[in-house]
Amino acid sequence: MPREARELLHGTLDVLILKTLAGVPMHGYAIAQWIEARTGGELQIVDAALYKALYRLERTGAVDSEWGLSENNRRAKYYSLTARGREMLRAETATWRQYVALVSRVLEAR
Repeated sequence: MPREARELLHGTLDVLILKTLAGVPMHGYAIAQWIEARTGGELQIVDAALYKALYRLERTGAVDSEWGLSENNRRAKYYSLTARGREMLRAETATWRQYVALVSRVLEAR
């Protein structure tokens, strides 16, 4: 039985968040919505996993946060990418591209 896409998300959430924040600062709900929209709804981020990853990225200095108002005039914590986060995104993107190429070679082998 094949694994579902959400099971493959484990271990990739950090890089998806970093990519999402490469554009503009966003609050948690907007981050989850951005990822979901880019995957045609195939990847839905569970709140607990999202905020755990954001906390981890903030602790490592990859993202900063500050309180602001959401589109609905509600208080929300906005996350933005730091210089360290941009470096991490570049490195993780290169690693993922290499990994995908290697796995593809194996899957396409005869």
